[in-house]
Amino acid sequence: MTTDREETPVPADAAASDPPVDLAQLQQELEQEREKAQSFYQNWQRSAADFQNYKRRIEDERSEAARFANAALIINLLPLADDLERALHNVDTHLAGLTWVDGIRIIHRKFQMLLEMSGVQEIEADGQQFDPSQHEAVSQTPGEEGKVIAVVQKGYRLGDRVIRPAMVVVGQGEPAGSEDRSTEGEPST
Repeated sequence: MTTDREETPVPADAAASDPPVDLAQLQQELEQEREKAQSFYQNWQRSAADFQNYKRRIEDERSEAARFANAALIINLLPLADDLERALHNVDTHLAGLTWVDGIRIIHRKFQMLLEMSGVQEIEADGQQFDPSQHEAVSQTPGEEGKVIAVVQKGYRLGDRVIRPAMVVVGQGEPAGSEDRSTEGEPST
């Protein structure tokens, strides 16, 4: 029977020429290589975690940039919504039934729906307690102190962020007719 490999005899003097193997030194080298491998593995894990954090941060920045762009566009469109609403409130009664006025109402309604679908909500102000984070006081008038008496311009929020505070008139704590009473008893000159 023949084998594919033939064993070649090793000369006795060749085996004797190899330096003796030091088991302690081999174990030390093996331990050093294990430490290197462990260090490389830990560095790889750190790099993978850093990359995941980087991807998450980039995605957050991208979505924040999109939200900012949407907010900027909406802020620029709000005066248009105000103008449409003012125009519709001031339509003369003999023009109210005309089809072009009804068309403007439909456009206004569609515009309001578009704002709502974009996440824009009107800030409730009339009769509410004054809140400086949502309202901007433009004047004070006699009335219940700290209450919003009138809305000069509507305010809006996009999600939970106020994009335009409501401009309001705030009560200053005096009853509505108190100014007239204070001058009644004074003699006129």
